[in-house]
Amino acid sequence: MSETASASKATPTRRPEFRNLNLLSDIRGYRLPPAGYISILHRVAGLLIFILLPFVIWLLDVSTSSEISFERFAAAYTVGVGFIPAWFIKLVTLALIWAYLHHFCAGVRHLWMDATHSVTKSFGKSSAIAVLVISLLLTVILGAKLFGAY
Repeated sequence: MSETASASKATPTRRPEFRNLNLLSDIRGYRLPPAGYISILHRVAGLLIFILLPFVIWLLDVSTSSEISFERFAAAYTVGVGFIPAWFIKLVTLALIWAYLHHFCAGVRHLWMDATHSVTKSFGKSSAIAVLVISLLLTVILGAKLFGAY
């Protein structure tokens, strides 16, 4: 075997290295797989749940304190609270619903992958798409109920 043939087999072809990425010019050409988007959305959903925690505590407190406070809770979704309109409260609640459902579905996906060692590229793609579809479908169903479609 010649020296050049053995040298080419010994050194693999170099993949391009991306250093000092410029967000404005390089991000358009970079494509994440679906699992990457789901991972980012999982973090965004967790942050949204954390940020909206005072709202959740307020909802729980107002809805369970007394009958009068429950009426105030129900009125928040029909007429609003102070200067905050009811549609905005419903929108924040819808964001919280999406965040919880997406975070839950993505968490179940991660637990399933950890428990079954299903870390193939095809399973990652199909499970990421399933998480996105399921969480968005459930959000649309609950959002339709929240906004009075049924």
